[in-house]
Amino acid sequence: MGMQISPSILSADFANLQAEVARISTADWVHVDVMDGHFVPNLTLGLPVVERIAQVAPMPVDAHLMIENPDHWAPRYAEAGAASVTFHYEAASNPLAIAQDLRALGARASVALKPGTPVDAVIDDLKHFDMVLVMTVEPGFGGQAFMPDMLPKVSALRDAARAADLDLWIQTDGGIARDTIEQTAAAGCDVFVAGSAVYGAADPAAEVDALRHLAASASAHPYE
Repeated sequence: MGMQISPSILSADFANLQAEVARISTADWVHVDVMDGHFVPNLTLGLPVVERIAQVAPMPVDAHLMIENPDHWAPRYAEAGAASVTFHYEAASNPLAIAQDLRALGARASVALKPGTPVDAVIDDLKHFDMVLVMTVEPGFGGQAFMPDMLPKVSALRDAARAADLDLWIQTDGGIARDTIEQTAAAGCDVFVAGSAVYGAADPAAEVDALRHLAASASAHPYE
C-alpha cells in the first residue's frame, strides 16, 4: 500500500459539500469529522450527513468519531456507508467489541489516540484494528499547529506492527501540510489527514497529489 491522503472536509464549505468533495477528486479518502460538543467542545455534523456524503462521494468515507458512546454509535456509521470508522479509545467502554462490530459490518475498524494517551493503551491489541489514528493536535478544531512530539508514538506503533507482521495502517491528523508530512511519513505513518492544507490551496486536487508525493519520497527514511 502506498501513501494515502484523506482530506478533512472540516475545512470545506459546509453549504456545498458535494461540490467540495468533488474538488478533492485525487484523494484516497474523504475524512469526515463527527463532533458532538461533549467529547470535544466543537459541534459539526452527524449520521444523516455522513450517510449522504457516502452516497455521492467518488472516494470512500473515512469517518472520525469524536463523540461520546462510540460503543453505540460507531456501528451505525458503518451501516450508513462509511468504509472506515475511527472511534476514540478514551470514549469507548469496550474498544475491542466496537472493532469486532465494525469489521462484521464490512468497515475498517480504527481507534484514535488523543495526544495525552500513550500507545501502551492499544499496543497489545493491534491485531484487532485495521488502523490506529495518532492525533497530532488536540481533537476538536481544525487549523491547529502540528505536535512533533507525537512522532515517537507513530514509530512505536509501526515497529510493533512490523514485529507482529500486521497489515496495520497508521494515520495522523492535525497540522499535516507540506512542512510536516515528510517527517510524519518517515516516522511510519501511511495515511494522512489534511484539512486546511488541502482546502486552503488554489487547487485542492493538485495539493493532494503534492502531499502524497512528499510522503512517498520520505517514507524510505525512517524517523530517528
